[in-house]
Amino acid sequence: MSLLSLLRKLFAPARRKPAPPPARPERPRTVHTRPSLAPQPQTTPPDPIQAPSPRKLQGRCYVIDGDTIVINGTHIRLAGIDAPEMDQPWGRKAKFAMVTLCKGHVITAELDESTSYDRLVAKCYLPDGTDLSAEMVKQGLALDWGKFSGGAYRHLEPEGVRKKLWRVSAKHQGRLKMEKTS
Repeated sequence: MSLLSLLRKLFAPARRKPAPPPARPERPRTVHTRPSLAPQPQTTPPDPIQAPSPRKLQGRCYVIDGDTIVINGTHIRLAGIDAPEMDQPWGRKAKFAMVTLCKGHVITAELDESTSYDRLVAKCYLPDGTDLSAEMVKQGLALDWGKFSGGAYRHLEPEGVRKKLWRVSAKHQGRLKMEKTS
């Protein structure tokens, strides 16, 4: 070792190991899954918008079409009615009528035991208690599906709506086979 390197070693400031970065606090992770209808123990506190009951969902919704919405990642089919599909006449108008009804509101979905095309079936309400299915039928953009509703919304259908929504009506009568693409 040379004299110069020995002097550098003696008089050089001591090197410190860098301090490890401070640990970041762990944030709770939100996982969106389809709720089971059986009671589940809650490991995290419930979302303030979502009701604690497994048979009820509450929250703002995303509208898929005139009879399907999504609340907290769960696809929900409105009970008792049938609206035209997006590629059918009146399908887009039905979707945007549903968007107008739901916009800015927290929707309450009371789930029943059934499913339809991998969607839970529910009666859905606005905060003031308005039934979304009834409103869509009143506007002439959905039909009462007696097979599932027992005729609960038939009296709300405007005159001539079954001719206007002829494809939906034909499906209910078994005269038109519908294939669900999604």
